[in-house]
Amino acid sequence: MILRRLGKTNLMVSAVGFGGIPIQKISKEEAIKVINFAEEMGINFIDTARGYTVSEEYIGEALKGKRDKWIIATKSMARSKEAMEKDIEISLNNLQTDYIDLYQIHNVKEMETYKQVIAEDGALEALLKAKKEGKIGHIGITAHSLDTLKVAIESEFFETIMYPYNIIENQAEELFQLAASKDIGVIAMKPMAGGALTDGSLAMRYILQNKNVSVIIPGMANFDEVKENAEAVMGEESLTEEEKQLCRKIAEEMGQTFCRRCGYCAPCPQGLDIGFNFLLKAYYDNYDLKEWAIERYNGMKAFAGDCRECGICEKRCPYNLPIRKMLKEVKKTFGK
Repeated sequence: MILRRLGKTNLMVSAVGFGGIPIQKISKEEAIKVINFAEEMGINFIDTARGYTVSEEYIGEALKGKRDKWIIATKSMARSKEAMEKDIEISLNNLQTDYIDLYQIHNVKEMETYKQVIAEDGALEALLKAKKEGKIGHIGITAHSLDTLKVAIESEFFETIMYPYNIIENQAEELFQLAASKDIGVIAMKPMAGGALTDGSLAMRYILQNKNVSVIIPGMANFDEVKENAEAVMGEESLTEEEKQLCRKIAEEMGQTFCRRCGYCAPCPQGLDIGFNFLLKAYYDNYDLKEWAIERYNGMKAFAGDCRECGICEKRCPYNLPIRKMLKEVKKTFGK
């Protein structure tokens, strides 16, 4: 397994890490077996989140007696100091450890939220305190907004960033270069484009061509997924000219109806979080996480069915996506 340095954290992480979202759909016993197999395949980085229901707890059980073999990353949607302090303690308890290598502020969607988390009594304050106390080793941030992450990189508050990157979504390449210039670790999420891609080996090797990426975190829930993803970085990494052409073809064909969650369509007059609607539909359709997706969908303030088809979002979309038509499909999936 290839190891890469996770920026200024100086942690040496396996080029392919273990994404902890899909283990919610299997039993604790199955999750333990899959995580153990990932260790055997040379994977040493595991990423989860407070919002992934039982994921932290399953990982905690799997890593008992072998904590030193793993680099653990988790994240929280908490925005205040008080809420983040509570989540850090819950994570420590769930993961059955006295320290977490990387704790990330999760899914910072826009500048208003970013300003909230870095302000006095914001979530960042709790993370800095926990780092000083030795409860966490490093602080990161995740987002689907390039503009927000650019500000985060320049702030130097954070040691890692996490953003989607795959054959279809490559809009962050300049951002990754900026992060690398600041020695900030880059974690590539959604390497399979939310389940839209099917060739795991091709997807992993495509991302690995970018030397600014520190680690890829495909979600895994069975032995075959672990094996395919791990083996992608155990042999020939480079892509053949034929494979490069295939990647370009996939991007061209699928990019016509694939939301990159760039956020340029916002704000919606009806209050819709358009990108998140499409993301939840992808989890529902491709990851066998229907109940989880439904719960998240029902928790939103506005639904796809609230769309009044004004078309403002489509005029803003840099990829010319048929957003109104796509929202109708979301409504059909979730019923509202």
